[in-house]
Amino acid sequence: MAKTPWPESTKCVGQFQFKSSSEHHLPFNKGEMLTNINAKRDPQWYIAQNDAGRKGAVPTNSIPKFVTHESKLNLMPWFHGKITRLQAESLLSPPEKGLFLVRESTNYPGDYTLCLSTDNMVEHYHIRYGNGKLTIDEEKYFDNLIQLVEHYKTNADGLCTSLVKPKLEQKTVAVQDEFLRGGWVKNRGDLQLQKTIGQGEFGEVMLAYYQGNEVAVKCLKNSTTAQAFIAEASVMMKLRHEHLVQLLGVIAEEDGTLYIITEYMRNGTLVDYVRSRGRTVLTSVALTDFSLHVCEAMVYLESNNFVHRDLAARNILLSEDLVAKVSDFGLTKKVSSLQDTNKLPVKWTSPEALREKKFSTKSDVWSYGVLLWEIFSFGRMPYPKIQLKDVGTLLERGYRMPTPDGCPTEVYDVMKSCWQLDPDFRPTFESLKQSLLQIKHKLRQIGTTL
Repeated sequence: MAKTPWPESTKCVGQFQFKSSSEHHLPFNKGEMLTNINAKRDPQWYIAQNDAGRKGAVPTNSIPKFVTHESKLNLMPWFHGKITRLQAESLLSPPEKGLFLVRESTNYPGDYTLCLSTDNMVEHYHIRYGNGKLTIDEEKYFDNLIQLVEHYKTNADGLCTSLVKPKLEQKTVAVQDEFLRGGWVKNRGDLQLQKTIGQGEFGEVMLAYYQGNEVAVKCLKNSTTAQAFIAEASVMMKLRHEHLVQLLGVIAEEDGTLYIITEYMRNGTLVDYVRSRGRTVLTSVALTDFSLHVCEAMVYLESNNFVHRDLAARNILLSEDLVAKVSDFGLTKKVSSLQDTNKLPVKWTSPEALREKKFSTKSDVWSYGVLLWEIFSFGRMPYPKIQLKDVGTLLERGYRMPTPDGCPTEVYDVMKSCWQLDPDFRPTFESLKQSLLQIKHKLRQIGTTL
C-alpha cells in the first residue's frame, strides 16, 4: 500500500512512544507534537522536528497526517450549500446508484433538497420543516440533517435507493475520519458527564470524568453550531503548549452530537478569578505572572502563524495551581485564511480589524493590551461608561483607556505600546515577554504588594 503523504510544515501527534538508540532518530512520547520537515527516500520514515527544535527520523506509522488549512473538516461533508439543481446533477454525473448530496432548496428558501443518483438519473427530494423538525415524507421526522442522512443510509424507506456514497464538497474532509486518523477519537462509554460548569458561545461546558480523570466537555447536538466547534477542535489538534488549554479527544456520534474533551481548569476564568480576589489578595507580581503565561502562549501561536482573534480575560483559564492557559479557539485562524467576518468582540478588537477585517498577530497584540488592562484593573469591563458603538470612532481619534488604579507605570507603558494605531509600530509577543520579565524582576526587587 502506498504511503499517505504528510504535507510539509503540518503538525501531528505521536500515537505511541518511540525510543531508539540511533542518533539519527527522533525519540518522542505518545501525545507529543511533531512538525514534518520532509520525507526520506525510505517510505517507512519521515524527517520531523519536535517543539524543542530537535530533528530526526520518525516511523511513518506513528504519525497519522493532519488535515492542512487547505482542507475543511466537516460534520456534513455531503452538504454543498447553495448550488442549483443543474449543478447538483453535474456533480452526481455519471449516475451511480446511491451517490448523494444535500443542498439548500432553491424553490423553498430555508428548506433543503436531497439529491440522489440512481443508475440512470438523479432524483431530488424536498426536505421540509414540520413542527421544528426535518422530514421528507411527513411520516418520519429528524432533529437535523445528519440524523436524516444516517436513517436513509440504512433503509431506502420510500426513496429510489438507500444512500450509499456521499458526494463530498471540494476540499472537505469527514470529521470522523480525520479525528480517527489523528488518534483523537474517544469512546463515549468512557465519558461520564457530571454537571454544568460554564456557558460558552455555543452551549454548555460540563465537568466530566473520562476514564477516571476530571475533564471539561463541550457538548453540542445541533449540527450547525457543532460545525463551528469543529473549527475549534481542528485548531486545537495542531497546537500544544503548556499555556494553551489542551485538547484530549473528540467524540462525534452518528446523530451529529459532538463532544470536545479538554483538560479541566479548576479555577475557572481569569476575569472571574481576579474580580473575586482583588488587590488585597493578588500582588502586582501575581498579576504579572498571569500576564506572562498568556504572553508565552501567544509567542507560541505567533511562531506557528496562528491568530487568536478573541484574546480576552474571559478566554483565559486557570488551573488548580494557578497556571493561566489560553482557551476558546473558536475564532482562531491560520494567517493564510483570515477572510472570515464573524461577529467581533468590539472592545478587544484592533481598529484595523474593526474597520477592514484585517487580522494579524499585531491585532492580537492590541487585544493583549486590553487583556492586560483587564488583569490590572481586577476584571473591570474595558472602556467603562463608553457605549459600544462609539468605541471604534474614539480609538481612531486617539483615545486610549487611562491607567488602572494602582497599576505599575511600566505595565501601563506596555499596554500603550500595544495600542499603537499603526500595527507595524506595535511590539511582537516575544518583545512583550521580555518587557514583562524585566518588570517582574523589578517588582520582586522592590517587594511591592500593590
